[in-house]
Amino acid sequence: ILIKFKFKAVQAVFCLISYFTNKQNKMIMKKLIVLLIAAIVSVGSMYAQDYDERAKLREERRAEQERLDSLNYEIAKQAISEKKYVLEADRLCFKRGETVYVTPTTNFVAVDNNEATVQLAFNGPFTGPNGIGGITVDGTVTNYKYKENKKGNIFISMNVMGTGISAQVTISLPKGSSQATVTVTPNFNSNRISLQGIIVPKEQSRVFKGTAL
Repeated sequence: ILIKFKFKAVQAVFCLISYFTNKQNKMIMKKLIVLLIAAIVSVGSMYAQDYDERAKLREERRAEQERLDSLNYEIAKQAISEKKYVLEADRLCFKRGETVYVTPTTNFVAVDNNEATVQLAFNGPFTGPNGIGGITVDGTVTNYKYKENKKGNIFISMNVMGTGISAQVTISLPKGSSQATVTVTPNFNSNRISLQGIIVPKEQSRVFKGTAL
């Protein structure tokens, strides 16, 4: 924008020069050119200052978001270490790559010590067996494994067995974020599904649980 403005200003200067060609108007022309150049410099400085301020604001927002993400990561990590956490999902990803956006309060994976709940509730009419448009299954957690690599990324795997579910569940949480991915892989078929969302402590979760099988 600044370059375009300067180009227009230079064009205006040449127009003035072509207009004021006689000696009588040379003095007026010089004054106008001086004023025009001063205006160009002033407006250019304003544009530069505005650009710097916007860049500074973007940097401050980025830094603030990083601080918030880091705090949420520590909260999620603490909840995971206590085995009392919920992943509230806003996206479901199926094995062939299809992605569906869903409501976090009704789509989740919850872990409470040795118990786990997996609930899916698609947007639309309430046609699922859980009464909220999907399915809810409870199970017992076994073979629970926790690993944190050198970069601070957290990986969890477990088996969940219960009425309506027999699956391996894996969770990955990147360093510095509460955004995680849970993958549920059934033991008796290939209908793998992944849930993406945030991990929060169980007591802070606002999910609504439907009727379990």
